[in-house]
Amino acid sequence: MAEEKTCHYVERCKGVNGLDKVILREVRGFSAEATFQPPKVINGGIQICFPQFGSHCSLEHRGFSRNRVWCMDPDPPPFPTCSTNKAFIDLILKHSEEGIKIWPHRYEFRLRVTLGPGGDLMLTSRIRNTNTDGKPFTFTFSYQTYFAVSDISEVRVEGLETLDYLDNLNNRERFTEQGDAITFESEVDKVYVSTPTKIAILDHEKKRTFVLRKDGLPDAVVWNPWDKKAKTLPDFSHGEYKNMLCVDASCVENPITLKPGEEWKGRQELSAVPSSYCSSRR
Repeated sequence: MAEEKTCHYVERCKGVNGLDKVILREVRGFSAEATFQPPKVINGGIQICFPQFGSHCSLEHRGFSRNRVWCMDPDPPPFPTCSTNKAFIDLILKHSEEGIKIWPHRYEFRLRVTLGPGGDLMLTSRIRNTNTDGKPFTFTFSYQTYFAVSDISEVRVEGLETLDYLDNLNNRERFTEQGDAITFESEVDKVYVSTPTKIAILDHEKKRTFVLRKDGLPDAVVWNPWDKKAKTLPDFSHGEYKNMLCVDASCVENPITLKPGEEWKGRQELSAVPSSYCSSRR
C-alpha cells in the first residue's frame, strides 16, 4: 500500500526534448485517505462543482463536473498581449449522450487554470448553454477550495463579518454573522451571501495569509467537519479536520439561468502573503 500511495506524491515523466522530469506534490495537498480511482471524487485541492452545489435539484450534492474526465484544449485562445501570464492551460468539459440522461442539457464548460508570475493561482470558468431545443438551463456553482492550515483553532477568516449567512446545520436558516472575524471551535457549514470580492484566511501559526479574490461569485461557503463529522467521512484520516478549511467562492443562493447561446463567467484568484496582511473590503 505504501508504494501505491507514493506515486501520488512523486510523478516521473518526460519533459521538453525528452528530458526526465519529476513533479513533486506537497503531501498536505490532499487527504491521506483520498481515492484516486475514477469516477470517485478526489477530496482536496479545488473541486469544480457544477451544475449543482447544495440541494438546488435532484443531482448529487456537488454536481458531476468534479468527477468527469475533462479534455485539454491544444490551442487555447491567448491572453491579451499586455498580460504577463504565460503558464496556463484550458480544460473543456462538454455534455455527452450518457450525461444528458442525468442532466438533460447541452453545454460547454471551459476552465482556464493560470499560474501567475508571483505564484498566484487563477481559475476562470466560462459556461455556455449550447442547447439546440431553445431551452434555458439553471445551475449553481462553487470552487470548493481546501486550504491547508496548521491548526484550525488558530485560524480566522476576515471579510465576512456582519454578513448574512445560511446555516446548513440548521436547515439553511438565515442568520447574521457577529464579531470582528470568523474563528472555529466546532463544526461549521455556512453559505455567506452578498460577500465582498476579497476574503482573507489568516493562519497565525504559519504566519501566512491566503487571499481569495473573486468575480461573478457573490457567495462564499465556509466548511469544516470537525471531529465527530470527520469520523463519518471515508476519505478523512484521523485528526485531519484540524489541518484544513474550505472557503469556497460560490453562486448558491440565487441560481444562474442561461438561455441558448448565453455564457456565464466566474473567476477565483488565490495568493499567499505574510501574516501581517490585514484584509479590507475592496
